[in-house]
Amino acid sequence: MINVTRSELPALDEYVSYLTGIWKTHWLTNNGELVQELERRLADYLRVKNLAVVANGTLALQLAFKALKLTGEVITTPFTFAATTNALLWEGLQPVFADIDPETYNIAAPDVEAVITPRTSAILAVHVYGNPCDVDALQDVAARHGLPIIYDAAHAFGVEYQGKSVLEYGDISTMSFHATKVFQTIEGGAVITQTPEMLRDVELLRNFGIVSEEDVVAPGINAKMNEFEAAMGLCNLDRVNDERSRRKSIYEKYKMALSSIPGVQFQRLVASQYNYAYMPVRFSSAKVRDAVYDGLIVAGVKSRKYFCPLTTQFEYWRSRGGSRAGNVERAEAVAETILCLPIYSELAFQDVEHIADVTCKEAYACS
Repeated sequence: MINVTRSELPALDEYVSYLTGIWKTHWLTNNGELVQELERRLADYLRVKNLAVVANGTLALQLAFKALKLTGEVITTPFTFAATTNALLWEGLQPVFADIDPETYNIAAPDVEAVITPRTSAILAVHVYGNPCDVDALQDVAARHGLPIIYDAAHAFGVEYQGKSVLEYGDISTMSFHATKVFQTIEGGAVITQTPEMLRDVELLRNFGIVSEEDVVAPGINAKMNEFEAAMGLCNLDRVNDERSRRKSIYEKYKMALSSIPGVQFQRLVASQYNYAYMPVRFSSAKVRDAVYDGLIVAGVKSRKYFCPLTTQFEYWRSRGGSRAGNVERAEAVAETILCLPIYSELAFQDVEHIADVTCKEAYACS
């Protein structure tokens, strides 16, 4: 089976060399040497100043909410991974959903503004598939209403907008370094802030609120990254540029091979530098999308209907009575017709051709 993604792994002996150092120091966690090195190197690579690595991307979101002291309602997108919505609920916040742009798949600024109320405390936008949001329009909305913006940049490692790191926009950005991401540390993530003061709050909250051995000043949690994950990250950081280049070639081969399918659409990319984390393809109907999905399974290929269903369509959410929200018909239409095809740097070009051939065959047969 060709899976939709596969973890990018370094040479085993390179990783083992870091493990040898860990065995010598016995420093496994609690802000170890490798964690500190990874933070420095990531800040340099991503061109940001205030970065803290954490145990995973979901905790990164939760720390952002805590650091900003959010309450009440947070406006967000339903077209995202479950963690975006779940993190809000875990922190006792009320998600309010706004619709998306049908071409970029990102939350649309006019729809955000339409659902702002006195209870709104923030905007939580997602750079979907790593494609930057309309950061200028969202900032205009946020400034008019005095709201902070959090960007869920789980998919956006190394992405730039107009020559600037996408992580420089908004008040806080969060990242995921999960095993399936372009850059992975097995599990892990990061919080990027615009001020050093906010970074210190995040660092405090990720380590139980501990200032010193006898001084705990905040109700923090354990969100620390360990040395084994940092070692994986240090190995992978050296490879990520080559992997992105290979992913770009695969992405372009797919587009060329699939562009003749009737009604097919590709995400409109706005990044000045993109990472090709996903290969989303939108078909003319749910019937065609599902036929392609089933045909690929028979051919030994696992694709994913990211992000179908919308988070507003999960049964646990519906059982809560839903939420006050804007019309999300555009998000529903995209979710019903989207399919992400396999993409990772070691995917053979002959496999890309095979996947494209099956996709075209099933789509034409169903059209």
